[in-house]
Amino acid sequence: MEFKQFLTGLQNIVGEENVVFHPEDLLVFEYDGSVDRGLPQAVVFPASTDEVSQVITLAHGAGVPMVGRGTGTGLSGGAIAPPGAIQIAFPRMNHILEVDTDNRLALVEPGVINLDLDTHVRKFGLRYAPDPSSQRACSLGGNIAENAGGPHCLAYGTTTNHVLGMEVVLEDGTVVNLGSMARETVGYDLRGVFTGSEGTFGIATRITVRLLPVPESVRTFLGIFPNVESACTAVSAIIENGIVPAALEMIDALTIQAVQKVSDAGYPDDAGAVLLIELEGLQDEVDEIGSEVEAALWDTGATQVQAAQEEGEREQLWVGRKGALGALGALAPNYFLVDGVVPRTKLAEVLGQVAEVAKRYDILIANVFHAGDGNLHPCLLFDEREPGALEKIVEAGAEVLRVCVDAGGTLTGEHGVGLEKKEQMPLVFSDEDMAAMLAARQAFAPKNSLNPGKIFPDGVAHAPSAHSSAPGMTV
Repeated sequence: MEFKQFLTGLQNIVGEENVVFHPEDLLVFEYDGSVDRGLPQAVVFPASTDEVSQVITLAHGAGVPMVGRGTGTGLSGGAIAPPGAIQIAFPRMNHILEVDTDNRLALVEPGVINLDLDTHVRKFGLRYAPDPSSQRACSLGGNIAENAGGPHCLAYGTTTNHVLGMEVVLEDGTVVNLGSMARETVGYDLRGVFTGSEGTFGIATRITVRLLPVPESVRTFLGIFPNVESACTAVSAIIENGIVPAALEMIDALTIQAVQKVSDAGYPDDAGAVLLIELEGLQDEVDEIGSEVEAALWDTGATQVQAAQEEGEREQLWVGRKGALGALGALAPNYFLVDGVVPRTKLAEVLGQVAEVAKRYDILIANVFHAGDGNLHPCLLFDEREPGALEKIVEAGAEVLRVCVDAGGTLTGEHGVGLEKKEQMPLVFSDEDMAAMLAARQAFAPKNSLNPGKIFPDGVAHAPSAHSSAPGMTV
């Protein structure tokens, strides 16, 4: 099939104005939050499940690979188009279709922004718990693809713990339903298998999520520490006391410096690390546990402890954490973020080894992460305009991941494998393990036409951006 004929087919399905294919218009779709690049042949904006199904059926028949794209905030290259692929994006499918307050459910389309859903349901005394740092921009469809987490997932779990059912389009255009409106379903947990499959199994077009009641009381603490080691000791002390905060975040000295350069989050310039702890629950429970948390912070070497209960005060304490990645632009124009997971008891040890990697490669590595569940987020800072800088930073990132795995951890806690970590998969999984995962993918997408080239190692570096044609097509 000729490319022009294929484009005409797409335009007939979604409307001429909803297909982007001029190279200069595609530039904004060639990247996500990672360091990879890949220019799609076209980007299609469907408005319904039926249109998604028709687009996928057409592309499947033409042998054109497809990539579902949320809002491009992903950090593992998951939305990057391989050569010859099209992207299917969802700014037109951004509606909250239903909120069932009695059963605490919401039915949404994949383009709904995470924070928009949470804000909307709070009017009914409910909330949507998963809160990635990109909450203001990321979409529910992308959250499902990557099984996104966030600060409050320490207590409430990641996206997979909040998805009840999905309407999904498979690679041949078939529409299926996974899960149900019920809390539990019989048979295989296909909604759990699908969530976190990084767009390789299918594309979700309708999503049913569970909602939680807004807690009666919320209290947020900020602990200032002289160094990372003492802050890590505080993390262990809090958890060992049987306390599971809603959120337990750490920010290191380098990140504090960056944050304070762009906004005053109230962090002392000479702090070695800060801990942000949030408690939620009944008023009496929060009062009691809050006293224990505050005591644990002082006992483990905090130089200052601040507590906030009012919404404005809490928001101020969260400013530094929520804006940390953006603030790193004050130190370097680019960052490469890896999200290895390690046992909490080895946080200080691993962070020390990460600092050694930074020293060996003569780079800056900033750390801002989910300390409560050991989900590290080392941010390797660099300037991609410098010759060889990108190659060096990717090599250093691979070393950081090896450090995490050697400590008894794994490659990713919430960002996915994508392009960034696929060559490190053998550090964690045997050939037999990966064969089993490939078999699961084959059950959903036997032609591997949905987001191909992701997750599994193939020894092939991602191709440079190019407006190339797919097999069997001529431009």
